[in-house]
Amino acid sequence: MSHQPRIERERDFHNQRFGAEHDIREPLNKWYGALAAGTQAQNDLVRQYGRGANVLEYGCSDGVISLVNDRLAQEAAHFHGIDISDKAIEKARQICTSLGLSNCDFAVMNAEALTFPDNEFDLVFGRGILHHLDLNKCFSEIFRVLRPGGKAIFSEPLGHNPALNLFRKMTPQYRTEDEHPLVMSDLEIARGVFRDIECKFFGLTTLAAVPFKTTLIGPTMMKLCERADDLLLQVPFVQRHAWSVLIVLTK
Repeated sequence: MSHQPRIERERDFHNQRFGAEHDIREPLNKWYGALAAGTQAQNDLVRQYGRGANVLEYGCSDGVISLVNDRLAQEAAHFHGIDISDKAIEKARQICTSLGLSNCDFAVMNAEALTFPDNEFDLVFGRGILHHLDLNKCFSEIFRVLRPGGKAIFSEPLGHNPALNLFRKMTPQYRTEDEHPLVMSDLEIARGVFRDIECKFFGLTTLAAVPFKTTLIGPTMMKLCERADDLLLQVPFVQRHAWSVLIVLTK
């Protein structure tokens, strides 16, 4: 591991990623179809709790997902995005300006040391950000900036599935050297900070349906696998082998 401080390594990796003509993680995109149900579940919750509210996207990347793809920012009273990458924030600001949005602002910021005041946000949410961070620091900061009763909603990869871990080991170019997919004990850290935590797990048998996505049987196969996952991922031992967990935290 490099002797460069962790935060700097994260910033450099993501500046390289968002400064490039093409995202180096593009080859992975087709596999995220296995998490479509989880993505939809998170978007539904963000809309539910973020409509007309003061919202923070914690690790907003270049803003494309929230500003363009899912248009989550447009439903908030005030939408704030932070990211460690100044290249990503530059792009998010450009997109925001091109859309003529006046309710949004974006800032380069260390997620473990937020500069916002206490009790500032009704909702904090993020996708694949917590596993890059010191969980004790970030959970403490998220709790601090949330208003009483506020929600934090995160979608994060899990690190128990041997096949997924083997793939991660074989493709180090797609991730930073410091990231650490969550394990079940990490969720206990959140339970020690927040009043309530709810978890739902996604991405087990749906991975098998991804190669058939563009075939005639693809959509049907994915639906069947999603139903199978709904049943299988209610079993505690099986849950840990899911690809992703949707975490809902309440202050």
